[in-house]
Parts: sequence; C-alpha cells; structure tokens
Amino acid sequence: MKLSFSLLFSPALLLNRSFLWLLFIVNFAGTIYGYIWYENQLIWTIEQKESWMLPFVPDSPTASLFFSISVLFLLFPPKGTNVIVSSIVRFINALAVVCSFKYGIWATAVIIAGAAQGDPLNWQSYMLMTSHIAMAVEVMLYARFMKLSLASFVAATAWLLLNDTMDYTFGIYPWLPSTLHSHVDTVMILTYLLSICSLIVGLISWKLFRKQA
Repeated sequence: MKLSFSLLFSPALLLNRSFLWLLFIVNFAGTIYGYIWYENQLIWTIEQKESWMLPFVPDSPTASLFFSISVLFLLFPPKGTNVIVSSIVRFINALAVVCSFKYGIWATAVIIAGAAQGDPLNWQSYMLMTSHIAMAVEVMLYARFMKLSLASFVAATAWLLLNDTMDYTFGIYPWLPSTLHSHVDTVMILTYLLSICSLIVGLISWKLFRKQA
C-alpha cells in the first residue's frame, strides 16, 4: 500500500515520536557540523573583533539549534502555566521558525548568486543548498504544531534585525563567495528584506496551516 503524498505531511507522521527523534538527531548533528563550519570565522572574530560579537557570527547553526530545541518541546511539552516558561518556549519556537526560514533561504540564494557570478559549485555547495532548503521547509511544516504568539514572532524578528545590523555594521556577516565581495551592499539589503519576509512566512505557516493540525 503506497503512502499518499498528503500523509507525508500529516500530523500522524510529523508528530510520530520516532520521526521526531529522527528529526532532532538530524538537526542537532547539522547544528554541530554548522558550528564546525564556522570555526575559522569564529577564530577570526576572536582575533580581529570583540569577543561579545561571537553570538552574532554563526547564523545557520544557531537557527538549527533553536529548531532542535523546538522539536524537544514537541517531544516533551513543558507542563504548567508559568508565564515566564511559556514566554520562553514561545520565543524559542518563534526564533526557530524565522531564523530557520531566513537562513535556509539566505544561504541557498547566496550560493546560487555566487555561482551566477562565476564561483564554482562542488559537492559541498549542493549539500549545503539541500540542507538549507530543508531547514526552511521543515519549519513551515512544524510551525502549526508549535506554541507561538504574535508577540513572540515580533521579538524573534527584532533579534533577526539586530543580528543583521551587527553583521553589516561590524563586518561579521557570514563569509561570502569571493565573487560577491563587491556586492556586499546588495546582500545586506536583501538580508534585511528576508528578515521581514521570514516574519510574514512564519505567521502564515502558524496561522493558516495550524487548522490542519
């Protein structure tokens, strides 16, 4: 019996505990790999910048870390009605949604733009594009199951915009393909726009799709 396409995106599958554990393991492993990928830039930041800037350097792995935590919230829903705990859960979930969508799309777009300017693609390029597109897709699928609020989305987007400002004010944005070094201003504008777009997509994924949950 063949699984229908709709079943692949149904709560029966997406909220299956075995599937959630697999999702957590894959994303957490990707988070570790992502921080290793940023190793050289983190070292450069320590040597050339101020140490307090370090949290603003690794964007994609931090996004996948937030999503990994959100998956744990689905596996082990926080109990009780403590306002502070509830607010923290909603904020982390919102960060998972907007950050994963933004950096999933951003990284893919930057790789494609670099290639269009002559930067050669290799197996790592395709691996990174595949994994980052998956980041964007998975949060769109799971936002409807998360505890979220409009306030948490606004706060998470404010973090994105702060991160953008830090990146392009102090030059700690993710290292770009060499072919894009002369287009940093354009990348900066598109980065800010993508932060706003992530808020919109996140709200749509949460508000509209949750009716199917």
